[in-house]
Amino acid sequence: MYEQKIIKKQLLKNMLYNFIAFTLIFTIFGAIIFNQVKVSLYNNVNNDLETSKEKMLSQVHNNIQMKPEVPFQEGRKNTQKNNDNPRIIHIIRNENGEIQNIDKVSTFYQENINYIEYNKNNLDIITNIKIGEYNYRTVIFKSTSPLGEIEYIQLLINVEAEEHLINNFFKILLVGIAVIITLSIIASYIVAKRALAPVVEAWKKEREFVQNASHELRTPLTIIQAKQELLLKEPESRVLDKSEDIILTLNEVKRLSKLTTDLMTLARADANIVALNKEKVKIDDLILEVTKPYIEYANMQEKQIELKLNYSKEIFIDASKIHQLMVILLDNAIKYTEKNDKIEVVTMQKEGKCIIEIKDTGIGISEESLKHIFDRFYREDKARNRETGGSGLGLSIAHSIVELHYGTIKVSHNNKKGTIFIIKLK
Repeated sequence: MYEQKIIKKQLLKNMLYNFIAFTLIFTIFGAIIFNQVKVSLYNNVNNDLETSKEKMLSQVHNNIQMKPEVPFQEGRKNTQKNNDNPRIIHIIRNENGEIQNIDKVSTFYQENINYIEYNKNNLDIITNIKIGEYNYRTVIFKSTSPLGEIEYIQLLINVEAEEHLINNFFKILLVGIAVIITLSIIASYIVAKRALAPVVEAWKKEREFVQNASHELRTPLTIIQAKQELLLKEPESRVLDKSEDIILTLNEVKRLSKLTTDLMTLARADANIVALNKEKVKIDDLILEVTKPYIEYANMQEKQIELKLNYSKEIFIDASKIHQLMVILLDNAIKYTEKNDKIEVVTMQKEGKCIIEIKDTGIGISEESLKHIFDRFYREDKARNRETGGSGLGLSIAHSIVELHYGTIKVSHNNKKGTIFIIKLK
């Protein structure tokens, strides 16, 4: 119950972090898109204003080059005609701010002329202003009249369409961000749950590991304690009389020592502190050396070990670790084969890799056990394993050795009967 609360709390915390991250990403992304759209729309308007400004200044320059007898109204007419963009309105003021072309603008501007913002100190800067309920972009620049007098020209362009587009896009963007944020809640939960899944699995495995290790350690310790207490109850007894109890105690001590060594091996493998002493080794020679005593041992039990070694190359491995791997697999094969059963050790080259197969015609492994065979402390028949001294750690160690060599190990059913372990080494 307590563990479930911790997991749930961590899940909610991870979900919150993911939600904040998603929200920030999409909000910033939306702000960037909105700003780019706004800038793009206003850039077109700004270009129109700048173009009209340049044309009018160019016309003013040409008028100054005209002969003095050119009438004022003709020169002004030419200047106004040069503003050929129908969207742009221009208002001409003298140095005192008085409008010179009031009769040339529409009735709307004549009626709202006093509400048009004008600041001759704010020259050549494009700004936004509002006339009534309408939005405009405007620029004021200094010029010279055809008579050579200083004047100020204010260009206005209605941007109501652009503002409407920007406002609509902003609303759509807000709705989109709201939908995305809502979806991000779901996504955050899924991501947080998936991210936490390996941690929960590791937690469960650690708890099972501790429980199994405690159980495995407690059994020999209990036996040792019981036998020692019996010896204390009969201090006058001779060693010969208690030899069976002493032998049993020593066997349990050996079993306890091996179990402790196996646990230390797995702990080092988990912590990635196992140092490999790799060297070039002829794998066939190594396997031949490892199997020699097992061939004799198997013969004593009326079992047969056959070698089919066909990999003549050298590979870069830790010989001692591969020796340990072969010992585990051979020991396992002999334990689970009966009289007259056969064990084959095969080496070959396939797809540029070294393949090692250990086949037996023993009792085999069930389909369910194939999924868990490399799990720590997993034993298909616990009673049988206890009789043979197994703790369920051997194949876990074998798996870790292969992983340290960046190889793979798989187990499957033999075609006839029994089991096949297939090891691939680079």
